[in-house]
Amino acid sequence: MSGESGYKDNFSAVAGGYARHRPAYPDALFDWLAAVAPRREAAWDCACGNGQASIGLAAHFDHVRATDASARQIEQAEPHAKIAYGVAAAEHTPFEDDFFDLILVAQAAHWFDFHAFFAKVKRVGRRDGVLALAAYELHRVTPEIDAITDQFYEPVLGGYWQPERRHIKAGYRDIPFPFADIATPDLFMTAEWTVEACAGYLNTWSSVSRYRKETGKDPLEGFIAPMRAAWGEGARTVRWPLILRAGRIAA
Repeated sequence: MSGESGYKDNFSAVAGGYARHRPAYPDALFDWLAAVAPRREAAWDCACGNGQASIGLAAHFDHVRATDASARQIEQAEPHAKIAYGVAAAEHTPFEDDFFDLILVAQAAHWFDFHAFFAKVKRVGRRDGVLALAAYELHRVTPEIDAITDQFYEPVLGGYWQPERRHIKAGYRDIPFPFADIATPDLFMTAEWTVEACAGYLNTWSSVSRYRKETGKDPLEGFIAPMRAAWGEGARTVRWPLILRAGRIAA
């Protein structure tokens, strides 16, 4: 998703696929965010991509501002009466001071200039508001399928992931976080997918795009056949553990 001006745009080229194939965040996430926010007047979905999390926030907050540095991602966003979409980098949004009850960054905080973004949060967030950083880990299906996925994720694509992904692996615990931490629940994303749907999701990975660009080859070609054999016919439950770090902007 988004980052600073001149950010690494890893997703504009796959914006359409991102909208179709990325999993949805669970309702329990938005229920919890609404519960810890001091009020439910205004929320900012920063680096919103195609607005998946924006829609969830709109079920609880009166007004949602949703921004992303990629115009192509915003073009894919689902319109909603409570959501105002806009193109802006995370660190350079023109919001008023002391405005947001909740600021959410879903699957994007690892791309940011942390110092600049957190300074922005302190300015535009209400003094007792909440900042939440969410991301999801590698998906799990069955031990056999997971072994194939792990082989693809690391030995095949390991050299093509951007270094910022280390922050997800660390659960965002390795980043400077100048806010009072809030205890977070254990949550999961789930989907009922066929192997074709899973392949569509893998095709949105930034490492897959980078692999193709740098090698001229498609890493999925040698991966889909064994995955299909392990998957079988029909749909399976796919599960992603959610990473969630949240803090009170000021006491």
